[in-house]
Amino acid sequence: MIINVTDLSVSPDLSMYAAASENQLKHYYEPEEGVFIAESPNVIERALDAGYDPISVLVCDRDMEGEAARIIKRLDGCDGELPVYVAPFRLLTEITGFELTRGLLCAMRRKPLSGVEEILGKCKNIAVLENVDNPTNIGAIFRSAAALGADGVLLTHDCCDPLYRRAIRVSMGNVFRIPWTFAPKGLKNAECMELVKSAGFTTIGMALRTNAYKLDDPILKAHAKKAIVLGNEGYGLREDTIAACDYTCIIPMTEGVDSLNVAAASAVAFWELFRR
Repeated sequence: MIINVTDLSVSPDLSMYAAASENQLKHYYEPEEGVFIAESPNVIERALDAGYDPISVLVCDRDMEGEAARIIKRLDGCDGELPVYVAPFRLLTEITGFELTRGLLCAMRRKPLSGVEEILGKCKNIAVLENVDNPTNIGAIFRSAAALGADGVLLTHDCCDPLYRRAIRVSMGNVFRIPWTFAPKGLKNAECMELVKSAGFTTIGMALRTNAYKLDDPILKAHAKKAIVLGNEGYGLREDTIAACDYTCIIPMTEGVDSLNVAAASAVAFWELFRR
């Protein structure tokens, strides 16, 4: 159902794209699951492939005949009455607050999160993220995880939500390809390590310690199920988390450089430890 947008009062649905914060979107239909915004044709297609239900689409009028046409045609197959809001570039920028390089957004319903036991039970190589709170880093880690052999991600509750718009965009939609969930609320991070280990994983904490193993040490690759544990962008892993890990690991670096950004470090670690 095509709806031409001339101003922001056309439909309350447009508030999903404009006024609502990420946290408000997350709780939009409370007590039911909330909403997230997927951006660009490829990302939206990956969300649809993963079974997420669309609510509405917001598209730039000049992109109606481009890549967006393929997605809109597919969405028509989901629900012939799905609202497709068409706006000129100027108004689209006003609604979203930034210029879209590919003028297509889709509001979608969240799905219930998988249980921790489900994620741990079907994975062999996982990333465990502790207080990684930057959506760009979350998105980049998921993109690396999908490309380099991780088959699951477990996040502590102080991490950024992987379904925040920027995290989705940076991940290129790979947040929809990698199974993930949050650790149970109230569980201390060190207790989270014990939960992972009880599922048969060897936990490998990435931390700057003098007694840490080098990333290419054969002892780290010898284990069948591995969990790479990555910490906050500023201060890394907490001390009790490090103490609870089976191993501590460092990436050997050129003299004078002591660390990498957590997203870059994740890619190096996934490549070395998850290669088949």
